[in-house]
Amino acid sequence: MSLLMTMTNLVLLLSIFTLFVQVFSEEAALGPNVVNVGAIFSFDTINGKVAKVAMKAAEDDINSDPGILGGRKLSVALHDSNYSSFLSFIGALQFMETDTVAIIGPQSSVMAHVLSHLANELHVPLLSFTALDPGLSPLQYPFFVQTAPNDKFQMIAIAEMVSYFGWAEVIVVFSDDDQNRNGIIMLDDKLAERRCRISYKATLPPDPMAKRSDVLKELAKIQMMESRVIVLNTFSKTGLLVFEVAKSLGMMEKGYVWIASTWLSTVLDSTSPLKPETANSIRGVLTLRPHTPDSKRKRDFISRWNQLSNGSIGLNPYGLFAYDTVWMIARAVKLLFDQGSTISFSNDERLISLTGMDLNLSALSIFDGGKQLLKNVIETKMTGLTGPVQFNQDRFLINPSYDIINTVETGYRQVGYWSNHSGLSIVPPETLYGKKPNRSSSNQHLDSVVWPGGETIKPRGWVFPNNGRELRIVVPNRVSYRDFVSVVNGTNKVQGYCIDVFLAAIKLMPYAVPYRFIPFGNGHENPSYYELVSKIAAGVFDGAVGDIAIVTDRTRIVDFTQPYIESGLVVVAPVKKISSNPWSFSRPFTPLMWAVTAVFFLIVGSVVWVLEHRINDEFRGSPRQQFVTILTFSFSTMFFSHRENTVSTLGRLVLIIWLFVVLIINSSYTASLTSILTVQQLSSPIKGIDTLISSSEPIGFQIGSFAERYLAEELGIPKSRLVQLGSPEDYAHALEKRQVAAIVDERPYVDLFLSDRCEFSIRGQEFSKRAWGFAFPRDSPLAIDMSTAILALSENGELQKIHDKWLSRSACSSEKSEDEAEQLDLQSFWGLFLICGIACILALLVYSLLMFRQYSRRSPEELDSTNRNNSFSARLRTCLSFIDGKVENSKSSSKRKRDSMHSDV
Repeated sequence: MSLLMTMTNLVLLLSIFTLFVQVFSEEAALGPNVVNVGAIFSFDTINGKVAKVAMKAAEDDINSDPGILGGRKLSVALHDSNYSSFLSFIGALQFMETDTVAIIGPQSSVMAHVLSHLANELHVPLLSFTALDPGLSPLQYPFFVQTAPNDKFQMIAIAEMVSYFGWAEVIVVFSDDDQNRNGIIMLDDKLAERRCRISYKATLPPDPMAKRSDVLKELAKIQMMESRVIVLNTFSKTGLLVFEVAKSLGMMEKGYVWIASTWLSTVLDSTSPLKPETANSIRGVLTLRPHTPDSKRKRDFISRWNQLSNGSIGLNPYGLFAYDTVWMIARAVKLLFDQGSTISFSNDERLISLTGMDLNLSALSIFDGGKQLLKNVIETKMTGLTGPVQFNQDRFLINPSYDIINTVETGYRQVGYWSNHSGLSIVPPETLYGKKPNRSSSNQHLDSVVWPGGETIKPRGWVFPNNGRELRIVVPNRVSYRDFVSVVNGTNKVQGYCIDVFLAAIKLMPYAVPYRFIPFGNGHENPSYYELVSKIAAGVFDGAVGDIAIVTDRTRIVDFTQPYIESGLVVVAPVKKISSNPWSFSRPFTPLMWAVTAVFFLIVGSVVWVLEHRINDEFRGSPRQQFVTILTFSFSTMFFSHRENTVSTLGRLVLIIWLFVVLIINSSYTASLTSILTVQQLSSPIKGIDTLISSSEPIGFQIGSFAERYLAEELGIPKSRLVQLGSPEDYAHALEKRQVAAIVDERPYVDLFLSDRCEFSIRGQEFSKRAWGFAFPRDSPLAIDMSTAILALSENGELQKIHDKWLSRSACSSEKSEDEAEQLDLQSFWGLFLICGIACILALLVYSLLMFRQYSRRSPEELDSTNRNNSFSARLRTCLSFIDGKVENSKSSSKRKRDSMHSDV
């Protein structure tokens, strides 16, 4: 009996063991009942507190739905790094010793760079919504995934805000850690793309190690600088300290602009109400907040938040990203199970060999399904509390966008949005995603902003610093043409036309500008203006005032003001006066013009004779008389004094047209002859720059002028032909001694040179249009304000008064300096001659048709007498006799009848 019971117990035990093995095998095949996920944060920070509550809520929501993980439970283990990178690293090692499939975090980018190497080796995905350093490349750190918009897009948004408001320079204040440092590098690049720049970078110790003394030291420097646009990229503890110190220094008043990164919006959203001193210190600041579209799920979660957090902390967007990150892991794990994979870990052979050490490194194991889980995370497509969650090919979240927040007295107000799709807008980004991207400046809009100090007018963004430092204004120490700019010998006084323009413009500036003039040059020859401008670009001087031409090479390294005088290159050459002679009267017309005019006089006279010969007794007589009549009639029309009357319609038509031509010719001749006899005429073989280029003669230019480079590089004139000249006296000597054929220089210098030297003249037209302006460093707001002042001087007439004071001369330059007045040639009148010629031809054709018609209608008797002799010569004589025959004009016959009646009486 006992044997039977023993056998029965053995069978029962064997059955139970078999069932246990079967269940254990099934569980082993399906994976563990608990899916471990780690989270590494500093839970004393705002984002740490918010993330803790949000991740716990996500864990509960996932575990409450058995369909998510097939009955398994998700366990999110929290590790408080307490601002310590060392504790963050220890926490990661602990998680990886306990079969953790993924880690949420770390909170800082500094640790993300370190832990990503560990994740790469053990194939454990790291997902962070706060470590958003643009330098965390997925190529270098494939197991690190950013589940919130990368800081690259935040920097683009700030750069576009700076460009939108028209500021050229910004100062940045940032904590010197990986995330903030790399963010500033990205901001610098994005500003440069928009022709803006960072003028100064103020670094602070990493958050939260910055002390008040550190902040005070940097802000005191910034207060003495020109730019008033300050970008603050740090975290909440350091950021609030910066604003506290700035408030005490008066840097939160009118004229300043502060743009804070997203840390400030987390403070506004999660800390309510703010302390009064904190609220006062941040008033008028612009900040960004990650944009999350409105949805029912989001509203429901917000309504649960007070219950979830017990009112300990307000919800900010990073809480929503924390919630969605946990869901991303849960969905990726579910998909991993659906793909037939299990959660299993294997030992790393490289770590097993280290078992002899005190560190238990052999406990670290490789997650076998890590690569597949990472792939599932990256391929996530879901709609979370933050809206559509999906990664693009660069592993950035699609459609990154931000709210633009303006802190005001009552809290804050939203003034617009920024999205990577459409830029700045007052319309929510999700409403624009279906439209074509339009990033043009005309399509960028923001609502009005309340700036520090309560100002609603956009600050200039730049002021002249009240630091006691004077602007170092360099002026060329010229040895020639000192009317433009010169240093008074033995003194530091600078004077001249350019100086007076600068002083007048300074008076119109909206702020005081202390300055001092610094001469540039050795005083023995004119300085090199290219070297002078390069000194500004190098920071040696703060600006340049003088006769500085605005040329392309210089505009690449400095900014110029609005031009205050036009300038361009001209050619100066010796000229000789053309003396009068007995044949001066013939100068107005060229020989060809004289010949064509004479021919047309004869042609018109002959045509009129043909048209009038049969019916007008005044055009009849012996051949000699008729020839004289043609000549006298033709040339007397020049003075409208012809005695012969025309009676035929065709003759009168031709004569009227011809008299019109004669009127134009007479008027032109009179005007030209008057000019020739009353204006001094000058001549020179040099006609302009084209003559110089085609010749091989030497050309003079002023030392220091851009003319040398222009002639050599632009016009291709060999440098061996170019001769340096230093003064007007050198100009005159070189031209008189034929050392140079001509001089090429800028128009203002030439006008001054010619004012008392009538033996030289400008030849040809001005070429290479240029202008003079004042030079300042690139993107200097002073250049813009000076340009405005110069425009005001031009409009109120002050600029002309200064010009008249220094540069007006009585002068040869006002006399005619061009070539001998151009002779009138056939080109100027061929249209008139063409009309007259056509009229003559048409009149002769009509007359010929009429003659042929009359000839064919002769009487039968005349025809019989003609037929008796049919030879050609006889017919020709008959025809000519007919044409030459006298025909009574109706008016003439009527007149003779009246005369005969009177005689009879």
